[in-house]
Amino acid sequence: MTGTPQPAVAPEADFDAAPGMLEGAMELTIGPTECNLAYWITQVAQGTLRERGVSGHHADAEVPAFLTAPGPLREALVLEFGLRGLSEEIATRLLAPYVAIAPGVLEMEFYATQLLDEARHARVFRNHLVELGMDEETLLSDIEEMAVDFRREVLDPVIDFTLDIVQKQRDFYGGVAVFAIVIEGVLAPAAELSERKWTPLSPATGEISRGTSIDEMRHLTVANTILRDHVRDNPGYRPRLLEILRSGVELWDSIDDRKFVLHREELFQQGMHAHADRIGDYEIWPGTRLLDTTPAQRYAMAEQWTEKMATARLEEMGLPAEAMRLTSRATA
Repeated sequence: MTGTPQPAVAPEADFDAAPGMLEGAMELTIGPTECNLAYWITQVAQGTLRERGVSGHHADAEVPAFLTAPGPLREALVLEFGLRGLSEEIATRLLAPYVAIAPGVLEMEFYATQLLDEARHARVFRNHLVELGMDEETLLSDIEEMAVDFRREVLDPVIDFTLDIVQKQRDFYGGVAVFAIVIEGVLAPAAELSERKWTPLSPATGEISRGTSIDEMRHLTVANTILRDHVRDNPGYRPRLLEILRSGVELWDSIDDRKFVLHREELFQQGMHAHADRIGDYEIWPGTRLLDTTPAQRYAMAEQWTEKMATARLEEMGLPAEAMRLTSRATA
């Protein structure tokens, strides 16, 4: 007796075959028509997450013992996944109004699935902290404590900005632009960096980051399609969209996330050299060994990825790349 064959998984949802988040976000063209609820059930839940649904990583992808011991590398990962976990929890809550005001069933289904994706991301980030040895009973309060400044200085302004557009103004398409182009568009390259730098050190951490990046790629490309089609069919909305994007850039220019990112990158720097034998000649991007990079270089590369991705996606919508130029951040 043979088992039931598994259905084919779409290339962009295949855990092993999907492109990297940056490549996919710039080159894929998929929309809510394809990425409906049935797609999420068959391609994401039963595809991307097959055998990874509980923890975000396969049972064979282990957490190395050195990451459960005190040290700068563990501290860097705790800070990174703690802050990302809180960010994803807040993203989940922010998406509820999107589902409520979606103009059609396809948009409603897509944002319902994205809400689930963000909730899953928050859960696997928290779960990984438990795998690293943090106390599960006090985990939520511990994350809140470590993220007090980050929440006040970075997350709260983003929450206020988003809710003003999607909840008070009930502008669905403006909300799509805020979430995908401003928020995820700025933060996604940092997620790409996370996957690249942790992969040679921790199979479990690398797989968690890989799975979340596949989701983010889908979120970005579908949102891009929604906005492209809306501006094409409603050219009068173009000035409004540009206004929102420029306001979003001003918001990010006023937020100093650099200090939070560089602090944990400096901890990572200390830790990675202590485990240089595990990293070897692994290249974080073509032609550059991870061991040869500095915190500032990795941060600057994530900034370059942000601008490159934004340029490609804005061009597809017929919008000027200058709409997402992060002036002060790019020169900081």
